[in-house]
Amino acid sequence: MKALKSTLLAALAVISQPVWAAGAPELDMGTTIGSLLLVLVLIVFLAWLLRRMKLPGVSGGDNGLQIVRQVVVGQRERIVLVQVGDEQLLIGVTPQNISMLTKLETPLPVSAGAGNGEFAQQLGKLLKRQ
Repeated sequence: MKALKSTLLAALAVISQPVWAAGAPELDMGTTIGSLLLVLVLIVFLAWLLRRMKLPGVSGGDNGLQIVRQVVVGQRERIVLVQVGDEQLLIGVTPQNISMLTKLETPLPVSAGAGNGEFAQQLGKLLKRQ
């Protein structure tokens, strides 16, 4: 038991040595610039991915056309409920075609936070789900 205790104390003494005592490599300008470029490429990729996902409410610009709800029905097919002024249209979207399925006689209620382009509200909803 005492041998184990002394071995643990010796290991802690070795681990507690400062990092610079082991001769840590110095960072040069090339590594710094390379790291910066990697972070910038990652930011651009994530921005592209966010635009590609086409989440309702994340894209800004209120021009009277708003996606109220959408349902994915296949790998690349979906049904979208679009608010155009005071009317709501049900639209089918496929990779080859976009077609209006029907015009709703009684519009569905539009939820307060969906589709208004407020990033903070959308992020808050995503964080509350986790």
